[in-house]
Amino acid sequence: MTHVKNIVLVHGGFVDGSGWRGVYDQLTADGFNVSVVQNQTLSLESDVEITHNVLDQLDGPAILVGHSYGGAVITEAGNHERVAGLVYIAAFAPDAGESVNSLIAGFPQDGPQPPILPPVDGFLFLDREKFAGSFAADLPADDAAFMGDSQVPWGVEALNGTITEAAWRSKPSWYLVATNDRMIPPPAQGTMSERIGASVVEEAGSHSIYVSRPQATAALIENAAQRALAEAPATTTA
Repeated sequence: MTHVKNIVLVHGGFVDGSGWRGVYDQLTADGFNVSVVQNQTLSLESDVEITHNVLDQLDGPAILVGHSYGGAVITEAGNHERVAGLVYIAAFAPDAGESVNSLIAGFPQDGPQPPILPPVDGFLFLDREKFAGSFAADLPADDAAFMGDSQVPWGVEALNGTITEAAWRSKPSWYLVATNDRMIPPPAQGTMSERIGASVVEEAGSHSIYVSRPQATAALIENAAQRALAEAPATTTA
Protein backbone atom coordinates (compact mmCIF):
# COMPACT_ATOMS: atom_id res chain seq x y z
CA MET A 1 0.00 0.00 0.00
CA THR A 2 1.41 3.38 -1.01
CA HIS A 3 -1.16 5.57 0.68
CA VAL A 4 -3.75 5.47 3.44
CA LYS A 5 -7.35 4.88 2.36
CA ASN A 6 -9.15 5.39 5.68
CA ILE A 7 -9.96 8.88 6.95
CA VAL A 8 -11.51 9.55 10.37
CA LEU A 9 -12.98 13.02 10.96
CA VAL A 10 -13.37 14.41 14.50
CA HIS A 11 -15.44 17.55 15.16
CA GLY A 12 -14.83 20.20 17.79
CA GLY A 13 -16.88 21.93 20.46
CA PHE A 14 -20.29 23.57 19.95
CA VAL A 15 -20.93 21.54 16.76
CA ASP A 16 -21.44 17.95 15.64
CA GLY A 17 -20.04 15.84 12.82
CA SER A 18 -22.49 17.06 10.17
CA GLY A 19 -20.25 20.04 9.43
CA TRP A 20 -17.83 17.66 7.73
CA ARG A 21 -20.30 16.94 4.90
CA GLY A 22 -18.45 18.93 2.23
CA VAL A 23 -15.11 17.37 3.17
CA TYR A 24 -16.74 13.92 3.32
CA ASP A 25 -18.21 14.36 -0.15
CA GLN A 26 -14.85 15.37 -1.62
CA LEU A 27 -12.92 12.56 0.03
CA THR A 28 -15.41 9.82 -0.82
CA ALA A 29 -15.56 11.05 -4.42
CA ASP A 30 -11.79 10.60 -4.52
CA GLY A 31 -12.07 7.00 -3.34
CA PHE A 32 -11.38 7.30 0.38
CA ASN A 33 -13.21 5.40 3.10
CA VAL A 34 -14.43 8.13 5.45
CA SER A 35 -15.74 7.77 9.00
CA VAL A 36 -17.26 10.70 10.93
CA VAL A 37 -16.95 10.51 14.71
CA GLN A 38 -19.89 11.87 16.73
CA ASN A 39 -18.30 12.83 20.02
CA GLN A 40 -20.44 13.87 22.97
CA THR A 41 -17.92 16.56 24.01
CA LEU A 42 -18.60 15.75 27.65
CA SER A 43 -15.02 14.78 28.54
CA LEU A 44 -11.77 14.25 26.68
CA GLU A 45 -11.59 10.70 28.02
CA SER A 46 -15.00 9.72 26.64
CA ASP A 47 -14.35 11.38 23.29
CA VAL A 48 -11.07 9.52 22.93
CA GLU A 49 -12.88 6.28 23.72
CA ILE A 50 -15.54 6.98 21.07
CA THR A 51 -12.82 7.79 18.53
CA HIS A 52 -10.97 4.59 19.40
CA ASN A 53 -14.19 2.64 18.87
CA VAL A 54 -14.35 3.99 15.30
CA LEU A 55 -10.68 3.19 14.66
CA ASP A 56 -11.18 -0.34 15.97
CA GLN A 57 -13.67 -1.03 13.17
CA LEU A 58 -11.25 -0.17 10.36
CA ASP A 59 -9.35 -2.73 8.31
CA GLY A 60 -6.13 -0.76 7.93
CA PRO A 61 -4.24 2.43 8.74
CA ALA A 62 -6.09 5.75 9.00
CA ILE A 63 -5.49 9.46 8.90
CA LEU A 64 -7.05 11.03 11.99
CA VAL A 65 -8.37 14.57 11.44
CA GLY A 66 -9.47 17.00 14.14
CA HIS A 67 -11.04 20.45 14.04
CA SER A 68 -10.70 22.86 16.98
CA TYR A 69 -11.22 20.85 20.22
CA GLY A 70 -11.04 17.79 17.99
CA GLY A 71 -7.31 18.50 17.83
CA ALA A 72 -7.02 17.63 21.52
CA VAL A 73 -9.02 14.46 20.90
CA ILE A 74 -6.78 13.28 18.04
CA THR A 75 -3.64 14.19 19.99
CA GLU A 76 -4.60 11.59 22.61
CA ALA A 77 -6.55 9.15 20.42
CA GLY A 78 -3.85 9.25 17.75
CA ASN A 79 -1.70 6.87 19.76
CA HIS A 80 -4.00 4.10 18.49
CA GLU A 81 -2.08 1.54 16.43
CA ARG A 82 -4.16 2.18 13.30
CA VAL A 83 -3.37 5.91 13.13
CA ALA A 84 -0.73 6.64 10.50
CA GLY A 85 -0.91 10.43 10.61
CA LEU A 86 -2.67 13.41 12.16
CA VAL A 87 -4.28 16.41 10.47
CA TYR A 88 -5.16 19.49 12.52
CA ILE A 89 -7.75 21.88 11.04
CA ALA A 90 -7.62 25.22 12.91
CA ALA A 91 -7.19 23.01 15.95
CA PHE A 92 -5.72 22.80 19.41
CA ALA A 93 -2.49 20.77 19.49
CA PRO A 94 -1.61 20.21 23.15
CA ASP A 95 1.38 18.40 24.59
CA ALA A 96 1.39 15.94 27.48
CA GLY A 97 0.02 17.56 30.63
CA GLU A 98 -1.75 20.30 28.69
CA SER A 99 -5.46 20.86 28.09
CA VAL A 100 -7.57 23.08 25.87
CA ASN A 101 -8.00 25.43 28.80
CA SER A 102 -4.27 25.66 29.48
CA LEU A 103 -3.64 26.48 25.82
CA ILE A 104 -6.39 29.12 25.78
CA ALA A 105 -4.79 30.76 28.83
CA GLY A 106 -1.67 31.38 26.76
CA PHE A 107 -3.44 32.92 23.77
CA PRO A 108 -3.00 36.64 22.97
CA GLN A 109 -5.42 38.82 24.89
CA ASP A 110 -5.24 41.85 22.59
CA GLY A 111 -7.21 40.36 19.69
CA PRO A 112 -10.74 39.05 19.13
CA GLN A 113 -11.94 36.87 22.01
CA PRO A 114 -14.37 33.96 21.63
CA PRO A 115 -17.82 35.02 22.90
CA ILE A 116 -18.12 32.08 25.30
CA LEU A 117 -20.91 32.57 27.82
CA PRO A 118 -20.47 31.68 31.50
CA PRO A 119 -21.04 27.96 32.09
CA VAL A 120 -24.52 26.76 33.01
CA ASP A 121 -24.80 23.39 34.77
CA GLY A 122 -21.31 22.49 33.56
CA PHE A 123 -21.86 23.34 29.89
CA LEU A 124 -20.70 26.15 27.61
CA PHE A 125 -22.36 27.94 24.70
CA LEU A 126 -21.31 30.78 22.44
CA ASP A 127 -23.34 33.99 22.42
CA ARG A 128 -25.75 33.36 19.54
CA GLU A 129 -25.71 37.01 18.52
CA LYS A 130 -21.93 36.84 18.07
CA PHE A 131 -21.66 33.27 16.79
CA ALA A 132 -21.50 34.13 13.09
CA GLY A 133 -18.79 36.75 13.48
CA SER A 134 -16.57 34.62 15.67
CA PHE A 135 -17.12 31.07 14.42
CA ALA A 136 -18.50 31.24 10.89
CA ALA A 137 -17.82 34.65 9.37
CA ASP A 138 -17.24 33.30 5.85
CA LEU A 139 -20.42 31.21 5.65
CA PRO A 140 -23.77 32.37 4.24
CA ALA A 141 -25.74 34.20 6.90
CA ASP A 142 -28.48 31.57 7.10
CA ASP A 143 -25.97 28.75 7.50
CA ALA A 144 -24.12 30.61 10.24
CA ALA A 145 -27.42 31.39 11.99
CA PHE A 146 -28.40 27.71 11.89
CA MET A 147 -25.04 26.70 13.39
CA GLY A 148 -25.51 29.25 16.14
CA ASP A 149 -29.04 28.07 16.92
CA SER A 150 -28.12 24.36 16.82
CA GLN A 151 -25.10 24.54 19.10
CA VAL A 152 -24.12 21.39 20.95
CA PRO A 153 -23.46 21.99 24.67
CA TRP A 154 -19.72 21.75 25.30
CA GLY A 155 -18.86 20.23 28.67
CA VAL A 156 -16.48 22.24 30.81
CA GLU A 157 -14.82 18.96 31.81
CA ALA A 158 -13.80 18.37 28.18
CA LEU A 159 -11.79 21.59 28.13
CA ASN A 160 -9.99 20.52 31.30
CA GLY A 161 -9.04 17.09 29.99
CA THR A 162 -5.24 16.75 29.93
CA ILE A 163 -3.16 14.85 27.41
CA THR A 164 -1.25 11.84 28.74
CA GLU A 165 0.81 11.15 25.60
CA ALA A 166 0.88 13.44 22.57
CA ALA A 167 0.55 11.36 19.39
CA TRP A 168 2.23 14.03 17.27
CA ARG A 169 5.51 13.13 18.96
CA SER A 170 5.46 9.75 17.22
CA LYS A 171 3.18 10.28 14.19
CA PRO A 172 3.63 12.67 11.22
CA SER A 173 1.28 15.64 11.33
CA TRP A 174 -0.22 18.30 9.09
CA TYR A 175 -1.89 21.60 10.05
CA LEU A 176 -4.30 23.92 8.23
CA VAL A 177 -4.05 27.46 9.63
CA ALA A 178 -7.22 29.52 9.14
CA THR A 179 -5.85 33.03 8.75
CA ASN A 180 -9.16 34.80 9.55
CA ASP A 181 -10.00 32.69 12.60
CA ARG A 182 -11.61 34.59 15.50
CA MET A 183 -11.86 31.61 17.85
CA ILE A 184 -8.29 30.28 17.90
CA PRO A 185 -5.97 33.19 16.98
CA PRO A 186 -3.96 32.49 13.80
CA PRO A 187 -0.67 33.34 15.58
CA ALA A 188 -1.50 30.68 18.19
CA GLN A 189 -2.25 28.21 15.42
CA GLY A 190 1.13 29.03 13.91
CA THR A 191 2.90 28.50 17.22
CA MET A 192 1.19 25.17 17.84
CA SER A 193 1.79 23.89 14.32
CA GLU A 194 5.47 24.82 14.53
CA ARG A 195 5.88 23.17 17.92
CA ILE A 196 4.50 19.85 16.69
CA GLY A 197 6.64 19.92 13.56
CA ALA A 198 3.62 19.82 11.25
CA SER A 199 3.57 20.37 7.51
CA VAL A 200 1.61 23.64 7.38
CA VAL A 201 -0.81 25.12 4.87
CA GLU A 202 -2.38 28.56 5.38
CA GLU A 203 -5.79 29.38 3.93
CA ALA A 204 -8.00 32.45 4.24
CA GLY A 205 -11.00 31.33 6.25
CA SER A 206 -12.89 31.50 9.51
CA HIS A 207 -12.90 28.96 12.31
CA SER A 208 -15.42 27.07 10.15
CA ILE A 209 -12.88 26.70 7.33
CA TYR A 210 -13.64 22.99 7.12
CA VAL A 211 -17.21 23.99 6.16
CA SER A 212 -16.44 27.03 3.99
CA ARG A 213 -13.35 25.59 2.26
CA PRO A 214 -14.02 21.84 2.03
CA GLN A 215 -11.84 21.36 -1.05
CA ALA A 216 -8.80 22.99 0.56
CA THR A 217 -9.41 20.99 3.72
CA ALA A 218 -9.78 17.73 1.80
CA ALA A 219 -6.65 18.51 -0.25
CA LEU A 220 -4.50 18.68 2.88
CA ILE A 221 -6.02 15.46 4.22
CA GLU A 222 -5.34 13.71 0.92
CA ASN A 223 -1.75 14.97 0.97
CA ALA A 224 -1.36 13.47 4.43
CA ALA A 225 -2.87 10.19 3.22
CA GLN A 226 -0.36 10.05 0.39
CA ARG A 227 2.68 10.81 2.55
CA ALA A 228 1.98 9.43 6.04
CA LEU A 229 3.28 5.89 5.56
CA ALA A 230 6.51 7.12 4.01
CA GLU A 231 7.03 9.74 6.73
CA ALA A 232 6.33 7.49 9.70
CA PRO A 233 9.38 7.33 11.98
CA ALA A 234 11.43 4.19 11.59
CA THR A 235 11.01 1.67 14.38
CA THR A 236 14.15 1.34 16.46
CA THR A 237 15.25 -1.51 18.67
CA ALA A 238 17.52 -1.47 21.67
